[in-house]
Formats: sequence, C-alpha cells, structure tokens
Amino acid sequence: MTKIKVLIIDDSALIRGVLKELINSQPDMEVVGMAPNPFTAREMIKELNPDVLTLDVEMPRMNGLEFLEKLMRLRPMPVVMISTLTEQGSTVTLKALELGAVDFIAKPKLDVTGAMHELTEDIVGRIRTAARARVRRHSVDRPPPSQPQPIAGRVLHNTERVIFIGSSTGGTEALKEVLTRMPADSPAIMMTQHMPETFTKSFAQRLDSLSALTVKEAEHNERILPGHAYLAPGHSHMLVRRNGPNYYVELSQAAPVNRHRPSVDVLFHSAAQAAGHNAIAVMLTGMGKDGAAGMLAMRQAGAYTIAQDEATCVVYGMPKAAVEIGAVLEVAPLQGIAGRILDRLSQRG
Repeated sequence: MTKIKVLIIDDSALIRGVLKELINSQPDMEVVGMAPNPFTAREMIKELNPDVLTLDVEMPRMNGLEFLEKLMRLRPMPVVMISTLTEQGSTVTLKALELGAVDFIAKPKLDVTGAMHELTEDIVGRIRTAARARVRRHSVDRPPPSQPQPIAGRVLHNTERVIFIGSSTGGTEALKEVLTRMPADSPAIMMTQHMPETFTKSFAQRLDSLSALTVKEAEHNERILPGHAYLAPGHSHMLVRRNGPNYYVELSQAAPVNRHRPSVDVLFHSAAQAAGHNAIAVMLTGMGKDGAAGMLAMRQAGAYTIAQDEATCVVYGMPKAAVEIGAVLEVAPLQGIAGRILDRLSQRG
C-alpha cells in the first residue's frame, strides 16, 4: 500500500511532535519531514515531494498565508491549514481557503497535546480528504465573477420559493461562486456548510461583502426573507419551518447527524416537509454523504435538485452520494449552478 506522504510546517516543536505521532499511527500515511518555517519547507518539498502539507498560519520570517499564496501559484498541492479557534484565526483561515487551501485543522488553545489526541480521527480524516482533493492553480489577481442581471420580465422576489444549499470540503469557495452570481431579488437561500461555530459568523460577513444578497448567520425564529441568504451557525442544526405563508429559521442543539452539526441532511429533510415543490436543493462539493438522504426526500416532495459535477468539485463526495441514490435531477459545473437556479425559477414563474 502506498502511504500518503505528509510534510508538517509549524514553528511549534510541540505541534510538530503531536502531529507526527498522530499521523504515523495511521497505516495509510506517514510524516516524511518536518519544517519549522517556510524557507526550510521549500527545499523539503523539492526533495521529498509530499502528497499533503500541514501549514501553520503564524510563523516567523514568512507567515503561512504568504507561503501558501506563493505555493499555489508556483506548485499547487493539497494544503491543510493549522488554525486557532479565534475570530482572528477564522478570518485568516477563510483567506487561506480563498488562496487554495483544501481544509483546516482547528488548533486547541488549552491542553494542546490531549485535545489533539482526542481529535485524531478528525485530523487524519482531513489529511486523507486533502490527498484526494482536486487542487488548482490560484491567483489572488483573478477578477471577481460578473453579476448576472435579474431575468427580464420575471419577478424572482417570491416569498414562497426557497433555495437550500449543502456543502463541506471546498464549500467556502463554492458557496462564494454561487452567491456572487445571484441577483439581489433572488428568493431566500438557506445554507449549511460544515465548519466550527467560531468561523460561521466571519464567513457570513465575508459572503455579505461580496454578494448582492444580504447574507447573515441564521438566528432562531427569524423570518426568512427574499433577497437574503442564511448560513447555519456552527453550533446548531438549521431547519426551516412554515407558519401560514411565511418561513422561519429553527435552530437545534440535537445530536450530530452523519457526525456533523450543523448537518445538511437535517436542513434538507425539514425543507422537504416545509417547502416541498417550492424548494430548490443544491449539493456542492464535500466529503462524505451528508445531505444525500435529505435531498432524496426533497426530490420526492417535488423539489428541483441540482448537484455540482465531479470535474469542478474539490471533493466529489456529497454530490456523488446524492447522485448514486437517485436524489439529483440535474448535474452542473460550479460556474453554471446559479444560472441553472435562475432558469428553473423562470420556468416555474
């Protein structure tokens, strides 16, 4: 069996040691090198040709973002960021994902050794996913996507129609791609993206600054309005419920589903019950199968269902699972999904 070769880049000897121990305890991966800074790492990448890098954000001489930006321009490869669970850490990590990092590992602030051992399965799982991810050359100078015009002669500002989106690994950039192509008079959008609670508020604010829609972290019992997009907070499942002609957000602290809270399945199952044929469901890139069963329930309830195609997914897991069980009516490349949503809204009037 060919093992996944991992290079650890971190200025903390403690973190390097703990990661090495966790990774080397797995039968399918091994640490081939450890570097205390990006300058040492550059030579080790050439020499060792690793499959995955773990990269700390804050390091002396050159921080992780500077190194990542150079790496993704010159030699794109899977990178998993090591990030602190703080507001500042979440902002920097979101920037790293924009630059091309596949995923991130949340570094605990207390009892680092013990806490990281408890997260062993999560850490090695993210490294395995990164090793299979599609990594593309990135440039910070790419122009932003053009904004589409609202469909001529149609009123999209409809309180009965709701769009539901699920995503995981690679989803932060995929969601940005979809939302920045949606017009301001879009029906309401509800989104579940797998990420920690310290990250979702910053991510919603980032999307709000880029989109014509009003994007926010969802709040319990708030009314769902057209022209708005609601992101599930990282601490709760998000559901939709209907009361007369209006839809409302419901947040739940119930147990994780498919190992996730928030879970896409929870959102999609609630959408099948509350919105039925008035819903459009979209499954974006992500590892695993969360959301597949819920999307099938939505299709059976009359919703129109779309999945991102394999070629444009960072990880073709969640969309693939939905396709395999017959939950998907249409498969589309990421850049075309917003257009397909708008076309469907136009067809339904």
